Amino acid sequence: MNEDFRKSIPAPLEAIPFDIPRPYETELANGLKIIIVEDSRHPIVTMRLAFRSGEIDDPKGLNGLTSAMTELLNEGTGKYSSRELAERIENLGANLSVSAGLDNTLVRASTLSAYRGEVLDLIAELVLRPTFPENELNLYKQNAIEGLKYQRSQPDFLADEQMAKAVYGDHPYGTNSPNEKEIEKITRDEIIELHKRKFIPNNATLIAIGDVRSETFENEIEGLFGEWKKGEVEQANLPAPPERAERELTIVDRPGSSQANIVLSNLAISRNDPDYFRVLVMNQILGAGASSRLFMNLREEKGYTYGAYSRIYAKRHLGSFEATSEVRTAVTGESLKEFFYELDRIRNEKPSEDELIDAKNFLSGVFPIRAETQGGLTNLIVAQMLYDLPDDYLQTYREKVNAVTGEEVQRVANKYVLPDQIAMVIVGDAEAVLPQAREFAQNIEIVDAKGKPKSMEIFENDPSAPTMDIGGAWALSIDFQGQKMPVTLVLEQDGDSISGKMESMIGEGEVQNGSVKGNKISASVSSDFQGQSIELIFKGTVDGDSMTGTISTSMIPAPMEFAGKRT
Repeated sequence: MNEDFRKSIPAPLEAIPFDIPRPYETELANGLKIIIVEDSRHPIVTMRLAFRSGEIDDPKGLNGLTSAMTELLNEGTGKYSSRELAERIENLGANLSVSAGLDNTLVRASTLSAYRGEVLDLIAELVLRPTFPENELNLYKQNAIEGLKYQRSQPDFLADEQMAKAVYGDHPYGTNSPNEKEIEKITRDEIIELHKRKFIPNNATLIAIGDVRSETFENEIEGLFGEWKKGEVEQANLPAPPERAERELTIVDRPGSSQANIVLSNLAISRNDPDYFRVLVMNQILGAGASSRLFMNLREEKGYTYGAYSRIYAKRHLGSFEATSEVRTAVTGESLKEFFYELDRIRNEKPSEDELIDAKNFLSGVFPIRAETQGGLTNLIVAQMLYDLPDDYLQTYREKVNAVTGEEVQRVANKYVLPDQIAMVIVGDAEAVLPQAREFAQNIEIVDAKGKPKSMEIFENDPSAPTMDIGGAWALSIDFQGQKMPVTLVLEQDGDSISGKMESMIGEGEVQNGSVKGNKISASVSSDFQGQSIELIFKGTVDGDSMTGTISTSMIPAPMEFAGKRT
């Protein structure tokens, strides 16, 4: 049997045709825009009511207000209680939800076409007649605060929080989440006022795709939304982001962490920038997939990580370029070296013809797949409308991708990838990360998981500093999920080595591999918990007869802080 075909790469298939029906577009007298795409292949209708306002439009000092409002929209209306509304949606077999993003707010719905009128009526109930019950607001605030506590245990959240602040500063994009105090002070009156100002028809577009007839559906929309009063569309007055002339590094200290979450970022492009498609191809070559330069370098060649990527966050007003990876703590410095090598290379070397062809084939090939479902096509049209993209954006997408040249890739890389002025955030054990990362940044700060600055001095190891006496019994109190757990630590010291026992309500543990450097202690503690062997990583700083530090374990996502005294 002739198997010569195995020696050559198969020829690419023909491009998948991309042909969507021409949308029907109109506008009500109150300014509500309507876009309808008729598609009778399946008895389904997908709808979006999209507003051109989002979390960045929160009033000053009221971060989180838009998120609270959208969460409470389906918790009660003039006609339905929260439970009745949920039961009504379930009985129709429909999906109905509301969400807020940075730039926009979306009401999403999908249903069998036979029930489109009932679901459209429910959308009108949510948008026009919400009641924002006080008891539901209180429950929302409790859940949001508890959710925030969990988020703060996640390194990705901590990295995003610090990076938003570093790149955008006082710009609303610089806040990725309200804090606990901001959530607590949200009131029902403030939500009602925000809803009145932002949920106006001349700030919205209703998009429907599926088994509908344009004229009939338009009449249904007119009957439900025609009396909706238009309002004043407020123009955003946004502060400028900070300018950066050199590299800046923020380390979020998670003592005992076995990995370091690395994020590098700088300002880039907005969503409707003319360079968008050139940047898209550039990023595909650099770090958007498993065949990209970053991935092949840090994972395939070096084995530092499971994956390394770059992304373009093209928002309405300002966008950013970002490169990320989660690496073993011990190779943080080597990983940074390879990141900067690849960021410089994409700027200084024109991509090869194979790289360019692969990137364009992927982007142009995957695009039609995103529009195969009603939901996918709806999302594309929503983005086209909300970001003021050209009328032929969808039809010419692949043409513009395929027109990008290698010279253009190198040009936009030099314009939007700025390794010498980049902001760096690393979430990990600051004591282990700082020595490795120091050479890569001119300005460095260290903060805790709540963003509070920590003194650099406590992470500096002075080889001439005398080893402190830390032997004896210590009474510690560990903060465990909001509760104080007493722990007794008995240490024996032999020069710069320590051993001993740890006793707590979960059992006893042996202190192993312990060491003292100046006034810093580190050790592992082997213990049994409910019949399972666990290892705790113990790190402490001694000041006389006082000790503070953290205990971490793979069973708990965030290090537990402790404080105590020698007894």
